[in-house]
Amino acid sequence: MKKVLFVCVRNAGRSQLAQALYEQLGGEARSAGSQPGEHVQQAVVEALQEVGIDISDRTPKPITPEDVEWADLVVTMGCGDACPVLPGKEYVDWNLTDPAGMCLEEVRELRMEIGRRIAAGSASHCSRRSASAGTSRSCTRPAVPISGGRRSSFA
Repeated sequence: MKKVLFVCVRNAGRSQLAQALYEQLGGEARSAGSQPGEHVQQAVVEALQEVGIDISDRTPKPITPEDVEWADLVVTMGCGDACPVLPGKEYVDWNLTDPAGMCLEEVRELRMEIGRRIAAGSASHCSRRSASAGTSRSCTRPAVPISGGRRSSFA
């Protein structure tokens, strides 16, 4: 499995969900935020506890160049231009709603959507780019290589 860095703005919701679910499947993951919050959102902690994952001791962290360098794949979720882009790295953007202010039921749905994307081993319904190719495109099917880039999958 690839080493994956999940990045969102606050590192308090989406990226925490993704990291925890990816690790549950046996993968190596990290998460970070472009503007880290003070704590992980309570509804996110509760939604993960429901599936046997405890992240109650985690705190949001900032994006570092070292985290990007460590990763084989960087999955961004709304951090835009604040996400560092290094040549030769593979990037995938997931357009997911920030769970800030969501009720537990809505966070469960987000958890299931992130889980589906991870389990599928691809970034369906995403935009992909390769730092080396400098290209970007929308996609609706999994694991389609782009010019100069590598397949965007987790396996």
